[in-house]
Amino acid sequence: MKINRLAVTGFRNYEWETIDFGSGTNVIYGSNAQGKTNLIEAVYLLAYGRSFRTRFDRELVHFQYSSSDILADITSYDREQTVNIQIRPGAAKKILVNGVKKTANELSRTLNVVLFCPDDLNLIKDGAAVRRRLLDTAIGQIRPQYNEILSEFNRLFEHKTRILKDWREKPSLLETLDEFSDGLCRCSAKLIRYRAAYTARLQEASIPVHREFSGSGEELGILYKTVSTVSNPFASEKEIYYELCDHQESHRRAEIESGQCLTGAHKDDLDISINGNAARNFASQGQSRTAALSIKLAEREILLKETGEYPILLLDDVLSELDGKRQEFVLNRIGGGQTLITCCEDEGISGRTGGKVIFVEQGRVK
Repeated sequence: MKINRLAVTGFRNYEWETIDFGSGTNVIYGSNAQGKTNLIEAVYLLAYGRSFRTRFDRELVHFQYSSSDILADITSYDREQTVNIQIRPGAAKKILVNGVKKTANELSRTLNVVLFCPDDLNLIKDGAAVRRRLLDTAIGQIRPQYNEILSEFNRLFEHKTRILKDWREKPSLLETLDEFSDGLCRCSAKLIRYRAAYTARLQEASIPVHREFSGSGEELGILYKTVSTVSNPFASEKEIYYELCDHQESHRRAEIESGQCLTGAHKDDLDISINGNAARNFASQGQSRTAALSIKLAEREILLKETGEYPILLLDDVLSELDGKRQEFVLNRIGGGQTLITCCEDEGISGRTGGKVIFVEQGRVK
């Protein structure tokens, strides 16, 4: 799949601009704060219906405009299609695919992307929330129903957290606590099965990539980790639900006293190892970055197997963070699909990839 043409109006620092992309590698370069990442963000919005940089749509609208529009002509699933996202502060986003109104969850049936940005280089060393976000983003693209379950989980989690924080002022709130705890256990059982299954695929796909990438026969391990009472995250939803209920019951008093939810899929993490050693504790910076890149490239391979088409790969200012060896490896692995690379200087990247060069300055493509 690929984006043939992108048009943005009133988006970030772009008043109005149209960009034609090549079907292979596209190198978007220019000085800092000129609008390179804004183009990556616009493409990401077309696939997810949300930004990866902010939760607030109003921040996406140019300060001189009252609204923002993103329109793209794309080729996916052997069809020419159009995707249009209209952002009006104070109103719900409007998403149209071929003129038909869609939800954000439905966009994955039209366009898939894999984003790799500087924050992802910290995937190994950062806290568990970063790795859960990786799972949620990746699974949501191939299993749209997962997003619905996750939304329900988040709703229940927010309600339960409010009860645990406010019950001392209003003790009657505890009367509804068990109802929300049960709902969280049911949603968690579903999320856990999805996450465990995807982690197994991620492990399988990332091992050969990492082995080649590291160049020294290092073995990457990725294991799914959830609450202690769940003995087998691949078990039936019913079995996992009952094991979560056991965990919930044993932690009920601790939750009430601490004011925190201690049972549920929000406690999940990935145990990432290199040659059997915990990467978070023992990996060097170079090893951590190699592992993070391997995982992201594996995510791309999974989408290819799932959909039969390469997703669009978005590399936002990450090559400058890599040494020459890792740069070369990435550039040699991105063939077969469309890639958008942002960088401050072209630095010969277009020559090495045979890609199209796009220069951005002050919100204009030149």
